[in-house]
Amino acid sequence: MTIRFPIALVAGLSVLAVAGCETIGGVREAGHSLDEGRFGDPTMNNILVMTGQRDYYEQLAQRFAAEVPTTINFAFNSAQLSPQAQAVLRQQARWINAFPEVRFSVYGHTDLVGSDAYNLRLGRRRAQAAVNYMIAQGVDRRRLDALVSFGETQPLVATPNPEMRNRRTVTEVSGFMQDHPMVLDGRYADIVYRTYVASGGSGE
Repeated sequence: MTIRFPIALVAGLSVLAVAGCETIGGVREAGHSLDEGRFGDPTMNNILVMTGQRDYYEQLAQRFAAEVPTTINFAFNSAQLSPQAQAVLRQQARWINAFPEVRFSVYGHTDLVGSDAYNLRLGRRRAQAAVNYMIAQGVDRRRLDALVSFGETQPLVATPNPEMRNRRTVTEVSGFMQDHPMVLDGRYADIVYRTYVASGGSGE
């Protein structure tokens, strides 16, 4: 006799099985889903769709990630910016300053060593250090928002050991400045396709 299970049940069990392979101590690697649980994502997505900004936002986000390193790393148990991290942040600041109509977010991460509460605080300190450095490079503080610490919840490498790739901040495009004249005029394409020329510091 053949036992038949509903397709939805089989699909659900398959998803659970795959999900179980991606975790370590209940923590999933970064990128395990399209929605990584950032604060305000549903609201932001609705605004972008309803105002016709979604496609332009995605194009600009892809361009930023292609033209500038988006991630810096940290030493163990530290929020101190290394010379390499400062060089990357200078590149990010130049790009951000070239697009004054755009908002950005900085997210802090840690490895899995230490308590959840401590790592949340450490992730925020790392994000704040990155933001403070870019402000010193001339970036308007109002354009750097959603300072969120993910702590140890989104490791790039799921290991309980110290791992520098997990100790990071990530800078991303988060939307448009709604009160900027070009945004008010709906000139999103002019913003996205503006020529960006990295001035100086080509070795960085």
